[in-house]
Amino acid sequence: MAFQGKKLINNPNDVVTEFIEGLVETYHGLQYLDGFPEVKVVLRADVSGATYDKVAVISGGGSGHEPAQAGYVGEGLLTASICGDVFASPTVDSILAGIRAVTGPMGCLLIVTVLLYPEPGYRFVGIDCCIANYTGDRLNFGLAAEQARSEGYKIETVIVGDDCALPKSQGIAGRRGLAGTILVNKVAGAVAAAGLSLADVASEAKRASEVVGTMGVALSVCTLPGQVTSDRLGPGKMELGLGIHGEPGAAVADLQPVDVVVTHVLKQILESNYVPITRGNSVVLMINGLGATPVMELMIAAGKTVPKLQLEFGLLVERVYTGSFMTSLDMKGFSISIMKVDQTLLQHLDASTKAPHWPVGSAGNRPPAKIPVPLPSSRSMKSDELLSRPLQLTEQGHILEVAIEAAANAIINMRDILNDWDSTVGDGDCGSTMYKGATAVLDDMKKYYPLNNAAETVNEIGSSVRRAMGGTSGVLYTIFCKAAYAQLKANSDSIVTAKQWAEALEAAIAAVSKYGGASTGYRTLLDALIPALAVLKERLTSGEDSCTSFVLSSEAAVAGAGSTKDMQAQAGRSSYVSAAILATVPDPGAMAAAAWYRAAALAVKDKFHPSFNSSINKSES
Repeated sequence: MAFQGKKLINNPNDVVTEFIEGLVETYHGLQYLDGFPEVKVVLRADVSGATYDKVAVISGGGSGHEPAQAGYVGEGLLTASICGDVFASPTVDSILAGIRAVTGPMGCLLIVTVLLYPEPGYRFVGIDCCIANYTGDRLNFGLAAEQARSEGYKIETVIVGDDCALPKSQGIAGRRGLAGTILVNKVAGAVAAAGLSLADVASEAKRASEVVGTMGVALSVCTLPGQVTSDRLGPGKMELGLGIHGEPGAAVADLQPVDVVVTHVLKQILESNYVPITRGNSVVLMINGLGATPVMELMIAAGKTVPKLQLEFGLLVERVYTGSFMTSLDMKGFSISIMKVDQTLLQHLDASTKAPHWPVGSAGNRPPAKIPVPLPSSRSMKSDELLSRPLQLTEQGHILEVAIEAAANAIINMRDILNDWDSTVGDGDCGSTMYKGATAVLDDMKKYYPLNNAAETVNEIGSSVRRAMGGTSGVLYTIFCKAAYAQLKANSDSIVTAKQWAEALEAAIAAVSKYGGASTGYRTLLDALIPALAVLKERLTSGEDSCTSFVLSSEAAVAGAGSTKDMQAQAGRSSYVSAAILATVPDPGAMAAAAWYRAAALAVKDKFHPSFNSSINKSES
């Protein structure tokens, strides 16, 4: 079902002009041209057409692809950008105004991303890098170029059509210009900044345009300001080879892991003869976000693409540019651009620029893949005996093994529900974070835990948690384990009594409260553990057997965790959430603590009730 798209805007008709106003306020090297807002031209503040002694490089097209093209205006890249309305060609008057404002005796290069098919004998000049294959772009930039030439300006044109998703013959429209345009812009800007002639600038830009290929993949369709969001792509679907304006792509397919997507895109670009790239060539790679793709996902795509280019296609990857360079409003997805390069093109790409959105950290030769520096082993100070699981477990070792395994599996099974609860009151990752810790504990227990030594086992659990769990939960549980370990370590007996376990739990809770700042009623894991401790101590003092005391205290933990639904959070991210929302779910951290505590108690009861009480009581006597 289509629905109204959410946008942080004022009037949908003013989004382009208000974007330009914000851009020039942010980057003081940029200005907009007089005649604004009808004439939407962003230009270098230090350039005047009457006196400019280098070739002017102008690009433009419909807006909605920011930072392209206005974000690439600056010394060493574009001299001006002509901005149309969202996904609409700029007017002839705007293009002419831009040409007149920045073009001096050296001439001007127009940049439009379309293929043009003029009539025989029709002399067309300019680098055409608009953003799409629309007739309006061809006619408006063409008419502006001819008018400027009639006024005495030197104009040249180079065309960028880097789209590798569509068949090569597409009528008069030709292949679309996509993110590879940005690389061509950079080459043209560098050559112009070096003071070369208009013919040389156009020649190098044309050469670059002929060796770059791009293909995009989208998970959603973009939403135009003031319009409804299209439901063209259903759940679990992705679109291959879509247009930069959100027009339908070459195919719709089931969503696949990024490894599979990257492989498909690379084959389409490199094995379909769109670009003259063969094994042994040097290339640069651009991973371009389409507007709503997190940096994390773009970096994952980059990390998977580079090895494939090197190992599967035999290419030398000289540079990697990762980020959002040419977007499509709020579209989810990315495109991959590959450009064949030689040392001259690399020098142009590496040349300095003051354009605000060119990636400043991208220049320079790529070193070999870095080898991670090994972390100091946290186990290096321990004896070999403590570094491995005992060949034969004592009675206490068996009890610990069963309790730890049950506790970890309880957390693993709760991952999704914990995430659901946390998405309501936190950042949605409690289950995933706890899952990582629990799986690490299970894996490490099979190899490292000295289960016959309770104190050292608790310490190793802390080490597993510290290594695997992130966020606040990881730190708190590490503190919890380390404090319990210190308390248990003070006991010289080989078998830990129920009373000593209770003292260790009390020390652990006190440490978490001290460093975390929470206590009873704060809506945290302590609301499960503090009631459990109280019942455990009470039952043991009254003479209840150890296993029954453990089970009854776990019931108190579950009840305490459930009561968090009625609490106003005073710690963590939940403290920023309204009481009405908090009342809909319990605290996920408290529920997790209750779950592992309860699972451990029941597992011990089911498997070791008589022997557990026997071994514990024997030690206590």
